Amino acid sequence: MNSPKAIWRVPSTFEEGTLRSFLRHEIGMSGRTLKAIKKEGNLLVNGREETVRALLKPEDTVTVCFPMEEPSEELEPFFCPLSILYEDEHLLIVDKPAGMATIPGRGERGCSLAEAVIHYYKEQKIPAAFHAVNRLDRDTSGIVTVAKHQYIHERLSFFQKEGRSVRRYTAVAEGSVVPKKGQIIAPIGRREGSMVERIVISTGDYAESSYKVIKEKDSASMIELTLETGRTHQIRVHMSHIGHPLAGDDLYGGSQRYIRRQALHSGYYSTIHPYPFKK
Repeated sequence: MNSPKAIWRVPSTFEEGTLRSFLRHEIGMSGRTLKAIKKEGNLLVNGREETVRALLKPEDTVTVCFPMEEPSEELEPFFCPLSILYEDEHLLIVDKPAGMATIPGRGERGCSLAEAVIHYYKEQKIPAAFHAVNRLDRDTSGIVTVAKHQYIHERLSFFQKEGRSVRRYTAVAEGSVVPKKGQIIAPIGRREGSMVERIVISTGDYAESSYKVIKEKDSASMIELTLETGRTHQIRVHMSHIGHPLAGDDLYGGSQRYIRRQALHSGYYSTIHPYPFKK
């Protein structure tokens, strides 16, 4: 069972500095991750084990052996077939079906994505914990990106926060959406007294969604949405806010006449692969 590793060539523009400086400022490694590597991983410069105080020169080769991770004790492996869209040493990208929670709720035991991934890791002898870069609601289907170690999780989360990742969804909304293309900018917060429901509220977190109508039929609109932020239930709340709840989304005013869950699918995801990392 081998831990994942990454190899970087120090760029010719790098001014002489320590390995710590290179990893923190050139590679974007957090102090938390670096601390874990120092404790249970390994750092090599030109094939020789070094400490973070080692001095680097341009064209040196830096190898980072990440620590082997253990899944949370709260997650029990549970077999559910995974639809794997992409996988390498650092990433696992899957197509989550509707009806599957990303992580199990309190007291739940069953086929959540987290439990299924942990089972897959165990079968494949992958020494990783569950790091979901994005989460989907139980009844939303589509792409979920899972990092296999802490550094990749941090970088992908950073790219997402900085707008360097693109997430697009397809949904069916009730009614004829007008205008046919636009932005919804409305802050979202938790509804008072509810642990689940969100609402548009002035004291909420900034939330922005872009949309365009791609087809209309029988008083329903198929729309493509791009998330500029990632608030809980953002698309569902925003579409309800403009008077066009998603079909099947009874929590936010949608009818379940034709579908028994929100008609929402995460069908497109693009990002920068953090390894090898280039500024």
